[in-house]
This record gives sequence, structure tokens and C-alpha cells, in this order.
Amino acid sequence: MGDMGGDQVSQAVAGSAALLRSVSGRDWKGVDAGRLDWSCRRTAEHICLDLIMYAGRLAARATGYVPFEIVVPDGTDNAGVVDVLETTGALLTAAIRTAPREVRAFHPSPFRSANREGFAAMGVAEVLLHTHDIAEGLGVPYEPPAELCEGVLTRIFPHVRPGLDPWRTLLWATGRGELPGRAPVTGWTWSNNLVIGAGRVTLQGVTPAAAADLRAGGTGGFDWIEGGPFEGTRDAAGMVLKAYEAGVHRPEWGLFVLVRTEDGRAVGGMGFHGNPDEEGRAEIGYDLAPAARGQGYATEALRALSERALARDDVKALFATVDRVNTPSQGVVSRAGFTRVSEEHGEDADQYAYELRG
Repeated sequence: MGDMGGDQVSQAVAGSAALLRSVSGRDWKGVDAGRLDWSCRRTAEHICLDLIMYAGRLAARATGYVPFEIVVPDGTDNAGVVDVLETTGALLTAAIRTAPREVRAFHPSPFRSANREGFAAMGVAEVLLHTHDIAEGLGVPYEPPAELCEGVLTRIFPHVRPGLDPWRTLLWATGRGELPGRAPVTGWTWSNNLVIGAGRVTLQGVTPAAAADLRAGGTGGFDWIEGGPFEGTRDAAGMVLKAYEAGVHRPEWGLFVLVRTEDGRAVGGMGFHGNPDEEGRAEIGYDLAPAARGQGYATEALRALSERALARDDVKALFATVDRVNTPSQGVVSRAGFTRVSEEHGEDADQYAYELRG
């Protein structure tokens, strides 16, 4: 699963511009764009607005909506709109390339923010999907590179089971096509990774793309301290990827990387072994790079993650197991409010079982 950044935005815009220039002499105003209620002309202008809006939010580190519009002057021909598309694409590309990894800016769906990778994925998605709409309206073929589609799916559609054809899967996931064996999509949203503040660290949700990289021995896009990521984090990344491939992954019940707020360095991983069961119980686990242990990071993160999970109506209790010989980890769960429970809850000869109820 490849990168997602300024290069990918530039590639998507270049492909869109090439297609749109080839049909710029056609009537865009009098033809609807695919299944949309917009004309092809309005749809092209909408792409430009999205690109500059994303660039502005990311560049300004916006914490809410930035109220502005982009206006294409009357009399501008379709080729001029393509010029605007290329310009706004270049602005988003520049904003992504110059934004530090830790920077996040406002986006409403669903966790209220996105990082540079998220804005890149959203920008690419807007370009690919709306170029498709215009092409469909004008009756011309359009199919973007599969790697761009896969990059979008593995970053902002973590809840969508991957298919053999990333482009067809993306079209289906956004209500623009059909896939054998899957019900039509009538409502959809994408999902940027969830970030939870926890004092000296933040818990940053791991996307399927990052999980694949971690499982393969990479960094997942994080700047790790020496000794990280530890083996438990790589194993958990494999669990995320398995759930994603099965179509049952939910970002809030996946893996989070613990990142120090003071320097942006990743120190460990924490997360759930899956979605809550029918009784509203979810199992939680964690590990830290050796150099980060004994400093309270895990306790702070576990408190924050537990508090968020137990605030939900569908969660009644959290569960954790700790090796009997791992006294420091027993201290972590105890300080976070967990208490020892009986064997029927998972305790055995090698591990203690702990529970925290809402």
C-alpha cells in the first residue's frame, strides 16, 4: 500500500486535467454529471473549491470551518476551469508537502480533524470521483490508476472491505456502482483516523495502510523512538489488517500509536482486540518501546482510551489480561482503574485478568 501525499494529489489532478481538456469544447453546463444533480460545469468548479478549501484548512491549521467560496468569472470557458483545477491542485499539493506530520486541521467527518495524509486522500478522492461523474455525463471513459484508488480506500474508507478492483470498490463505496455480492450503497461517508488526547501523549488511530506497513516491518508513517515499534504493536497491526480485509474493522476499535506531544515521537501502541461483543465487552491491550517504559505514558493513554470507550452506550466493560510475571503492566492497569477478576473472565495459570466497568 503506497504513499499518500502531495505526489498523489498532483498525479490525480494531472489525470483529471488531461481528460477534461480533451472534452473542454463540449457543453458542460447543459449536461448533468453522472448521477449528480449538478451540471458537469458546476461539478468541475466544485472540485476546485474542495481542493483550495482543503489547502486553506491545512495551511492555516484551521480548527473550524473557514467561510469562503471560489468564484470562476462569467465568460470563463471550460479550458479556463481546467486551469483553475490545476492551480488549486498545486496549492493543495504544496500545503501537504510543507505541513509537519503532526499537524491536524478541521474536517467534520467523523472525528473532526485530519492530518496531511487525510487531506491528501480526501483531495484525491474528490478529484477521482467527480472526474468520473463528469466523464459519465459526457459519455467518455475514465479510469484512474489502481494505486490511487487503493490509497484512498486504505486511508479514509477503513470500514469498507477491499475488493479485487480498487476503482470499482471505490465507486461502489460512494454509491456510484455495483459490486457482486454487495448491497447497493445509498449513503456513505469517509473516515479520517481518530486522535485522542491523553496528557503527554496522543493516541493516533492506525489506518489499514499504516497497519500493513507496520506488519511488514515498517514504521507505519510514525517517527519511533529507539526500540520501537515493539513486537506487540506489529502483532496488533496484523489484527487490524485482518479485520479490514474481512470488512469488520471499525477505526475506534482498532490500534492506536502513542505519540509524545513534546516531540512527535512514537513510543508504543494501544488498542482493542476487536469490536465489542454482544454483552458490550471489549478487550484492550498495549505495549511500549523499552526506552519509554516506567514513565507513566501507558497509564495516561489507558485512562483516556478507557474513558472514551466506556462513555458509549454500547460498551459495558473493558477487559485486559496481563502476564503474572509482568508486575509493571499490572501496575498500569491498576492505576487506570482496572480490578482483578475471576478465572471465568480469562484468568489462567500464566495471566491475570482485569476488568473496568462503566
